[in-house]
Amino acid sequence: MLGLMQKQALSVSSLIDFAETHHGDVEIVSRRIEGDIHRSTWAQIASRSRQVANALDQWKIGQGARVATLAWNGYRHLELYFGVSSSGRVIHTLNPRLHPDQIVWIANHAEDEVMCFDMTFLPIAKQIHARCTTVKHWVALCDADQLPADSGIPGLISYENWVSQQATSYVWPQLDENTASCMCYTSGTTGNPKAALYSHRSTVLHAYACALPDVMCLSARDTILPVVPMFHVSAWGIPYSAAMVGAKLVFPGAALDGKSIYELLETEKVTLAAGVPTVWQMLLGHLGANGLRFNHLKRTVIGGSACPPAMIHAFNDQYGVEVLHAWGMTELSPLGTLCTLKNKHLDLPEDEKMKIRLKQGRAIFGIDFKIVDDHGKEQAHDGKAYGDLLVKGPWVIQEYFKQEGPSPLVDGWFPTGDVATVDADGYMQITDRSKDVIKSGGEWISSIDVENIAMAHPDVLMAACIGMPHPKWDERPIVVVVAKPGKTLVREEVLKFYDGKIAKWQIPDDAVFVEAIPIGATGKMLKTKLREMLSAYQLPA
Repeated sequence: MLGLMQKQALSVSSLIDFAETHHGDVEIVSRRIEGDIHRSTWAQIASRSRQVANALDQWKIGQGARVATLAWNGYRHLELYFGVSSSGRVIHTLNPRLHPDQIVWIANHAEDEVMCFDMTFLPIAKQIHARCTTVKHWVALCDADQLPADSGIPGLISYENWVSQQATSYVWPQLDENTASCMCYTSGTTGNPKAALYSHRSTVLHAYACALPDVMCLSARDTILPVVPMFHVSAWGIPYSAAMVGAKLVFPGAALDGKSIYELLETEKVTLAAGVPTVWQMLLGHLGANGLRFNHLKRTVIGGSACPPAMIHAFNDQYGVEVLHAWGMTELSPLGTLCTLKNKHLDLPEDEKMKIRLKQGRAIFGIDFKIVDDHGKEQAHDGKAYGDLLVKGPWVIQEYFKQEGPSPLVDGWFPTGDVATVDADGYMQITDRSKDVIKSGGEWISSIDVENIAMAHPDVLMAACIGMPHPKWDERPIVVVVAKPGKTLVREEVLKFYDGKIAKWQIPDDAVFVEAIPIGATGKMLKTKLREMLSAYQLPA
């Protein structure tokens, strides 16, 4: 027997229509690359997204065609999010932090037909336009008077010239909910990047999950500042969830330094912010150096890489801001877990609560996970057994775009490449990437644990742990350290800091000091490049 309910496909267009109808006067605030503050509303975003759709129709850009962006977080990028996908095309967010050769490869592999870019990235556009063989139209995301007289890109048009002449009315097509809506490529640290191709269904379901009380707990009472970039994994789905609940959005543009972020947090009365640890490190540094406080910020979502305990303590203990530790991947749209306490934990002592908050969290409804050993045998959820983390769910990919590479699934499960433990309450904790785990004398050493202890040292700005070959133990860990500006550290001081915090055999054999640790396009430490930097290094005798 079938249910007798209306059939209505899940679609991105329903999100922007809902935001316009029920939250049309709610502000969308953007710091533009010109430095000024631009104010829009959900109603204006909806109207201009329909103009985008009409402009694409005028260019005869077909259903399913890819429209690429090289852009910061801002109102024009948001208009493209909804105007492109709602009209049946695919929004393809390109990461401008990649090497131009990689961007060219990705654009050609995706067969992008339109390229929209912020003027910050004009130098990149000049380098790549002649090599992007499928791109027919180039759009600069600027006012008409900001378009350079000689851009070097034939036919370049300003975004405002492109959309402002179009009608604000548009009837969104009735799409199958499995139609592609968005595309995002992996960062490509090994081999060529591969594309996750999200559907309208997966995007809407992910937006629902993101807003849940035990996830980001988003509502119409929130003002949200997504520092996590819209050019990578849809800013963790926040633009879609914000439309779903009618929240105010504040976009930082290109100004991601501590001072600029703090100004927006305070002037716009932001209640929730989301970003990677490297950005929050700059923000906390600005607060500490200037004796500042948060007057409105209540919680922050931190993901992209493991959040150092010292950072969680700083937000929670010094500034009264709740940290929501998150984990996900491009292949998961990206949310997989988020860490919030259960009712049974509320009366625990603060130090016991903190032990839970340091984990990556519980599975979100829609995501299932398990940990398995090298033979595929499922491991116990006891908080002690390690295993390779596998996931599945309606917003997890089943294959990559153009079937790039072999099928990623193992018996229907996606192997994440992470090594994790899961406790009896379902809290998952990443202990390492499978390629980064250190095996010393047959025992595993978590590089993340080693890094987190170093990051708690008051004079350490950044730390990375890698394994080095050892004639007896196979591998031994070393910690690579960047000191805070104006601070001097010595090897013995750093290694002594580990005493009593970790088993003696897990203490690094050496501390190596560098000016900078290589960071990838999504804010993660690049340990492959770090190993290349230290290729001539030898462990102390």
